[in-house]
Amino acid sequence: MELITGKVIIISLFLLIITMIETLAYSTRISGVRVKLIATALFLFGTLVIVSRFSTMIQQPLTAKLIAYVPENSNPLNYIEGQYRILIWVTTFGVLFGILLFPTFINIFSRAIIQLSNQSGSVIALFIKHFNRKGFKKVFMCFRLPRLTYLKGITLKTIPKRLFVINVIISAVFTIGVLSSIYASMLVPKYSQAALMSSGIINGIATILLTLFIDPKASVLADRVMKKQSDYIYLKSYSLTMISSKFLGTIAAQLLFIPAAYYVAWFAKWI
Repeated sequence: MELITGKVIIISLFLLIITMIETLAYSTRISGVRVKLIATALFLFGTLVIVSRFSTMIQQPLTAKLIAYVPENSNPLNYIEGQYRILIWVTTFGVLFGILLFPTFINIFSRAIIQLSNQSGSVIALFIKHFNRKGFKKVFMCFRLPRLTYLKGITLKTIPKRLFVINVIISAVFTIGVLSSIYASMLVPKYSQAALMSSGIINGIATILLTLFIDPKASVLADRVMKKQSDYIYLKSYSLTMISSKFLGTIAAQLLFIPAAYYVAWFAKWI
């Protein structure tokens, strides 16, 4: 029984790009502090997050449509579970690729922030100006492999442990929010519409937690580092905490996927 179909490959490529963008967005604050343009860096971070969230909205109907292509001689629940678990693993690999490209994009975003400031905040003007051979050459020159020296000075004391745990949970919820809701619609066909719409509630709660506990801490920390009230190592530790906890969160999503689907199915019937 073939789980990896053409549609799964297309969705996987889409997810890979989305997840890499979300992971690499954490490097913008480091880049902003480097070039002392933190406000522009936060604008770039917000832009990347909006792009990834919008892409997730496009991904949802594509993922839901996989149900229509379940082979007749197979168990629909088992077949879709297998395909969705592949997509969760793709998300994990997307985070991993983002981590490997993290040093490279610190350099790229540092240049982009300066250029964005020169273009008066116009992302379109920045894109048009540098979407050429010379621009691609500059991007290639920014390539850096991750090095152990990046971890120098980072200790358990500098790592925000509470944020680490919270972000593991949030990342796991974001990873399975759409998938568990779609799977739940198959568990309770009578309430399938309610189950599908629950993904917005799940991701909404995760977004609120992110807004309340994660983003303010990062912004305040970046400001403190800019004002030399905190050491730069704490900002590096924060970034490492976010990307590593996101990676673990996507792995934890494999364990939460089915329990979350049954919870959504219960919720759909209860409301």
